[in-house]
Amino acid sequence: MKFVRTAAFAAVAAVAMFTTSPVHAFEAENPLCIAPSNPGGGWDFICRTTAKNLFELGVIKDAMQVTNMSGGGGGVAFAHVTKERNDDNNLIVAASMSTSARIAQGIYKEASFDSVHWLATFGAEYGALAVKKDSKFKDLKQMMDAIKADPRSVGISGGSSVGSYDHIKPMLLAKAAGVEDVTKLKYIAYSGGGEAMTGLLSGAADVLSGDFSEMTGFVDSGDVRIIAILAPKRVKAYPDIMTAKEQGYDVIGANWRGLYMPKGASDEAKEFWKNAIMKMTESEAFQKDLEAKSIESFNNFGADMDKFVMQSIDDITTISKEIGILK
Repeated sequence: MKFVRTAAFAAVAAVAMFTTSPVHAFEAENPLCIAPSNPGGGWDFICRTTAKNLFELGVIKDAMQVTNMSGGGGGVAFAHVTKERNDDNNLIVAASMSTSARIAQGIYKEASFDSVHWLATFGAEYGALAVKKDSKFKDLKQMMDAIKADPRSVGISGGSSVGSYDHIKPMLLAKAAGVEDVTKLKYIAYSGGGEAMTGLLSGAADVLSGDFSEMTGFVDSGDVRIIAILAPKRVKAYPDIMTAKEQGYDVIGANWRGLYMPKGASDEAKEFWKNAIMKMTESEAFQKDLEAKSIESFNNFGADMDKFVMQSIDDITTISKEIGILK
């Protein structure tokens, strides 16, 4: 998938507009960010990092509340927003590749690109596969050999539902390894990356499929080993972790991080939140938060955001058909 970067001059212009807005312009009151999962995962990180930075920058006067609303791989939150809070000017919601994947696959009932207002992307990171420190799998090849011999013999946990991007990533690896029917993989769905990691550490799963940023703390503590990162090259902060490509599996799994908001919100509110997020992405503190999680800066707003999400949905539709999730 090609990521389209927003031009720097556009960001500067929008920030200027934000700082010179008239006194009667919209201002957020009791703002809320919904993380469509339990605490500890990527969506939770989006909301809590956004809430912290917007308040510390003074972009919002009231501290932003973060609510975790798990269920249906984000579907419960998506339905809540579209059916019950479609005109809420003070609400933003965490989104990622998994959001566009569920829309592409029809997992969110009656949902489409036009169901919500796509606000922004501000980061991209790569998927990874992790095992417990004492796992029998020393590298990716050992794990893939076991899956080829019996796809149901290796339990793979992920922080979202069947058909999500956490599910798609190991399916793509299995396809690259020559597994004939990748839909037979044993995927164990959890409501968030934190729960998926608990599943791995408890022994309920053999492997964790997730985003690199969700695993680094457990790598640092020595609890898990990452046997492959689905990136084009090794991550600078963890140079000893091999890519899947290096190990013979040419699979790249990039995941965007961003936000959407209710479609029926006012134009003034949509403009406010766009400019607020743009200002946040320009701050040094926010960039340090991304860097600490090995998340690359990746910004899309306005028309660029719409174009990007539409392309993301199209790409997931194609991938899902190739691996048998969609007919």
